[in-house]
Amino acid sequence: MAEINVTPLVDVMLVLLIIFMVTAPLLTAGVQVNLPDSRAKPLDQEAKPVQISIDADGRIYVDQDEVTEGILPDVLAKRAKGPDGEPPRVFLRADRSLGYGKVMRVMGELNRAGMNKVALVTTGEDQR
Repeated sequence: MAEINVTPLVDVMLVLLIIFMVTAPLLTAGVQVNLPDSRAKPLDQEAKPVQISIDADGRIYVDQDEVTEGILPDVLAKRAKGPDGEPPRVFLRADRSLGYGKVMRVMGELNRAGMNKVALVTTGEDQR
């Protein structure tokens, strides 16, 4: 008997087709926008980056020093040139409960100071 029975192959392919048809809409619909979580790998760094943190109350910290929005441009202007003459990398940490506008104002000041290498810091894993 030199025939190949294709019935099991067709059965498996139909089951796979049904699985893909059911799961494909779930992958695109209902995207949750909860940005502080990420599975991205850490960046390799030789030079020490500037750490900017914004806590839940909206207070801004450059490294460990608290600064107000009024003096933030002056502080960033002093740190705009790194030891090699290039602008340093900036790690921006913002509390997830903050409004988008507060974070964008800080990023606007970073851009105005010429510090364009900004990395948004997130947690390592999804904490759900």
